[in-house]
Amino acid sequence: MSLNKKQIQHLKGVAHPLKPVVLLGNNGLTEAVVAEIDYALNHHELIKVKIPTEDKETKALIVEAICRETKSTQVQVIGKTLVIYRESAEKKIRIPKS
Repeated sequence: MSLNKKQIQHLKGVAHPLKPVVLLGNNGLTEAVVAEIDYALNHHELIKVKIPTEDKETKALIVEAICRETKSTQVQVIGKTLVIYRESAEKKIRIPKS
């Protein structure tokens, strides 16, 4: 799913007060972590994931893998926090059409 600028801005506003739901540990991105992110996306649609790494390249690879494995859309990355969105069967978040 691709989002336009207006939709991304709306989701950033909705995500602002949220706390990270999933925190990556020392083992990095494991199958269990991906499953937890998938479950959280089904339940919330819009979540924050904390990625504890300083290396920009590593972080970019982790973000790409999370989005690919969970079939979600990256909304933004601020510092060590990733915001992702995936529409669920029962739409919880209304995003503007255009």
